[in-house]
Amino acid sequence: MRLLVLCIACLLTPLAQAAEQPQIPPSVSGDATDQPAVTISREAGQTVEEYRANGKLYMIKITPKHGVPYYLVDDLGDGKFSRHEGLDSGLRVPRWTLFSF
Repeated sequence: MRLLVLCIACLLTPLAQAAEQPQIPPSVSGDATDQPAVTISREAGQTVEEYRANGKLYMIKITPKHGVPYYLVDDLGDGKFSRHEGLDSGLRVPRWTLFSF
């Protein structure tokens, strides 16, 4: 029983480490035009980084001049952004694009 728990813990460790980094959706084709793009702008004392994949905005990182950075993430792809204090705040399921029409 202890061996089973140890094996499961060893398998889940890379998933926890991968959740700390921003998840960038992979492109379907491998073209350089489909690679994720980051636009950085400074406005009103804060830095705004916009992350796009295939021309679609999916994440915004806002870093205030005095404060902790936070993220606005489009989890469902419907254009509604939810605020996350950090990207390591839970399990993030992989979001691979299998088909696009």
